[in-house]
Amino acid sequence: MRYSRQNKILELISKYEIETQDKLAAMLRKEGFEVTQATISRDIKELQLIKTLSSSGKYKYAVSKRSDAPISDRFIKIFKETVLSFNAVNNLILIKTLSGCGSAAAEAVDNIGVEHIAGTVAGDNTMLIVVDDEKNVDEILGLFNKMLTAKKQEN
Repeated sequence: MRYSRQNKILELISKYEIETQDKLAAMLRKEGFEVTQATISRDIKELQLIKTLSSSGKYKYAVSKRSDAPISDRFIKIFKETVLSFNAVNNLILIKTLSGCGSAAAEAVDNIGVEHIAGTVAGDNTMLIVVDDEKNVDEILGLFNKMLTAKKQEN
């Protein structure tokens, strides 16, 4: 439920100018998520959301795009806990995730900073990764395997 909620938060802040935790909570409730202020605050922290000036001159929540920000263990954990399987064809990697977690997993991949990834596209339970060159796919698959193997050893 947490990952679905956090995925919905990422979706909402990408579509709307959300200025306050109260407005975010109200929008989540409208989408069927029962949330408290403490839950919203924790999600904002875990997702490393920041407030940025919007084109309308108001401040809104956004995903941090700072390149000097440390890689968050949280994004690695999101990836590990939402990915079910993956497969590669040429320079494309298709990842299957838990239902409702495709965007959260893609956001995690984008924020982990894996080299050679040109971009990600996410659906409800899938993510497509475009790799800059087919020769780099095995390196990325190796990293993903390591991450998922670490998940199994923790359990």
